[in-house]
Amino acid sequence: MTNKMHVMAFLTVLVSAALAPAQTFNVLYNFTGGVDGSAPVAGVIQDQAGNLYGTTMEGASGACPYGGCGVVYKFDTAGTETVLHAFVDSDGAWPVAPVVRDGKGNLYGTTEVGGSAGYGTVFKIETTGREKVLYNFTGGLDGCEPEQGLVRDKTGNLYGTTYSCSPSGDGTIFKVDSAGKFTLLHSFTGSGSDGANPQNGRLAMDESGNLYGVTPAGGLSGCRGGCGVLYELSKNGTFTVLHSFASYPSDGCNPYGSVLQDQAGNLYGTTSYCGYFYKGTIWRVSRKGHEAILHSFRSRLSDGCYPEAGVARDAKGNLYGVTLGCDANGYGALYELSASGGFTLLHRFDASDGNRPRGEVLRTSKGTLFGTTVVGGTYGYGTVWSYAP
Repeated sequence: MTNKMHVMAFLTVLVSAALAPAQTFNVLYNFTGGVDGSAPVAGVIQDQAGNLYGTTMEGASGACPYGGCGVVYKFDTAGTETVLHAFVDSDGAWPVAPVVRDGKGNLYGTTEVGGSAGYGTVFKIETTGREKVLYNFTGGLDGCEPEQGLVRDKTGNLYGTTYSCSPSGDGTIFKVDSAGKFTLLHSFTGSGSDGANPQNGRLAMDESGNLYGVTPAGGLSGCRGGCGVLYELSKNGTFTVLHSFASYPSDGCNPYGSVLQDQAGNLYGTTSYCGYFYKGTIWRVSRKGHEAILHSFRSRLSDGCYPEAGVARDAKGNLYGVTLGCDANGYGALYELSASGGFTLLHRFDASDGNRPRGEVLRTSKGTLFGTTVVGGTYGYGTVWSYAP
């Protein structure tokens, strides 16, 4: 059943944000923790008409503890939130990853748990609103608990990761085709030449079909369980560690979220810990594998700490992202890192407008930023926000 919550209080805010980009930070929607959803861990995507789509980990109904099994929602330019699907556990539960949209408007995503075996699902939501489970994870060699979203190739195949299970318990990389056929592409081992337990964001795919991602664990020693890796899985199935993070101050450790690739093939992302001040980093790795630390977070008033999301990038090379904590209020921050290395704090969350932003920031062609916070806001169940420079 489709539920709609027309929120007149946010109509003026959303329309003015679209018409008057000189305005800065606006809360577009406050989740109530009821049928509309709760705890939007992932960021949002946008269609050509300007509608936003995302997931909440909890909320709605279903046989799940802690306030429901979660929803997939749409937030349109008129200020209306529509629940496109409410999970009930048997079809999936706790979607913590972003969705991806095809050319016809169908949405695809993952749920961390639930489904026929209880280990998570890959799902499709058609434009009619009908949900279809494309694959149910079994908790065996295929992996379990997919905590990252999907990337879709030109023929409609979906690629993603699982956090756990597999032979070593360190997760997998997989492909699911449009008919729901599952193919195991890689099993993580957690060793020095591999990674472990991918979380947050989604994989990246280049024009040739090669996949790129990070894991917060595995790789070289120096951290308990490894400091994490940046990896490539080529189209022909070859797995390569492009960079193994280390705990010494000149590097970061424990990378979460998505990887971003520029036209030159450089890869960008963040680490949640380590760096010069042990509060996380923003990094770049060249096509030849050379790493550069672009910024080390220090937890001061002009900074933040512990980013668990990757970055967005504009045509000039400026990067945008969020930190999970620190800054003046301790609730997280929205930042810009210029191509020349200048760091600017764009917004400090203060709990009333959100707390703990964990999903990737979406940047539109007009420069507007959109994102979510897991908790905080009017009711304490998270927010959808925009920032117009």
